[in-house]
Amino acid sequence: MHDLSLGRRQFLAASGLGLGLTALSSLLADDAPTATLPHFAAKAKRVIYLFQSGAPSQLELFDDKPQLQRLRGQDLPESVRRGQRLTAMTSGQASFPLVPTMAKFARHGKSGASISELLPNIAGVADELCFVKTVHTEAINHDPAITFMTTGAQLAGRPSLGAWLSYGLGTENADLPAFVAMISRGSGRPNDQPLYDRLWGSGFLPSRHQGVKFRSQGDPVLYLSNPPGIDAGRRRDMLDDVAALNRLKQATVGDPEIETRIAQYELAYRMQTAVPDLVDFADEPQHVLDLYGPDVTRPGSFAANCLLARRLSERGVRFVQLFHMGWDQHTNLPKQVPLQAKDVDQASAALVRDLKQRGLLDETLIVWGGEFGRTAYCQGNLTATNFGRDHHPRCFTMWMAGGGIRPGTTYGETDEFSYNVVRDPVHVHDLNATLLHCLGLDHRRLTYKFQGRHFRLTDVHGEVVKGLLA
Repeated sequence: MHDLSLGRRQFLAASGLGLGLTALSSLLADDAPTATLPHFAAKAKRVIYLFQSGAPSQLELFDDKPQLQRLRGQDLPESVRRGQRLTAMTSGQASFPLVPTMAKFARHGKSGASISELLPNIAGVADELCFVKTVHTEAINHDPAITFMTTGAQLAGRPSLGAWLSYGLGTENADLPAFVAMISRGSGRPNDQPLYDRLWGSGFLPSRHQGVKFRSQGDPVLYLSNPPGIDAGRRRDMLDDVAALNRLKQATVGDPEIETRIAQYELAYRMQTAVPDLVDFADEPQHVLDLYGPDVTRPGSFAANCLLARRLSERGVRFVQLFHMGWDQHTNLPKQVPLQAKDVDQASAALVRDLKQRGLLDETLIVWGGEFGRTAYCQGNLTATNFGRDHHPRCFTMWMAGGGIRPGTTYGETDEFSYNVVRDPVHVHDLNATLLHCLGLDHRRLTYKFQGRHFRLTDVHGEVVKGLLA
């Protein structure tokens, strides 16, 4: 029997570059549900995710537990731990001495949000933020926990959140990727555990949905500049010839990854013009640079990446994810956490203020948080001036702002040890379902068929948390 689809591809391949590229967008759309999405009116058009890699201690930043002051050095009650799983780093300890934070807390804004003195700038925008005190996860070690937060599964191989949004909603700017990732190193623990490209990968989705990693040195994207002796015209001719060869191969084998390769070559060509202007802050007024702080002029810093995230977002990039490393304080926490907080405090608040003054906050969803929390008990030796905290998946704090999220809200409550959820738990799947909802997507209906099964970001779980919505 004649393969009509193959005949169509052969016809398009033989029709020259113009018709071939015109039809390419139709072929690429075959794997995306954008014609029927969003499922309902969206509050947010795009996301900036400020991921704090290593797990910030909620006890030092957002979840004030003053009663720990009088319990310092006492053992965590077994009635609180309830035999819950511990990491190998502390499971063999003879005791689990409770340790209060050295940071002071205060209430801020009309909302009265409780925020540490380590985050004075974030405290200044408290009424724009929604604090979620009761996020929890099953993962207890970094790699599976970060993988879970970014892909909805502890095992590697699933599409990341940004890839799902690229697949479902596409891009608003044909000259830039739908999904960009950036990494900065923290001052507290610069050589923290590594991050892997699969965290912004496409998994089993077509690879054109994977995140594009921007670098802090040299070209923001590898091979963005033409090689010596190659001008734009010769580059264009080369891409046309390569595209023609790829279309001939596609007509023979029908591999969607060939379609992806053609599309990505074309995007890379357009990015040669769009990206240099994007990463040049020369057009930013001094008062905006001052808003983000002195680190904004240092490429690859968290502050510089926050400003770049705003510039990407206002140009229509659907999902920008910043990974700031260094939050893994098993020891030396009193020294390291203030350095980490200083890294991110001013720039995080500046991003909220900057988007708001530009009229973009209502349609841009900001998410801030890590992969799990930290324990109320000390890991290792507790001294008068030093301590550390182990991983704690049972409860941790994240905050959100902008598109579709209720501002000036604190949601959920933990016990007096910040060890268990007392009221309004929010699982990782619930969080992701809620983020998708803000973008007009029903997490149960955004699916992709792979190996005979329809997959989704939230697997077979997750409920939209209505209390977080504006």
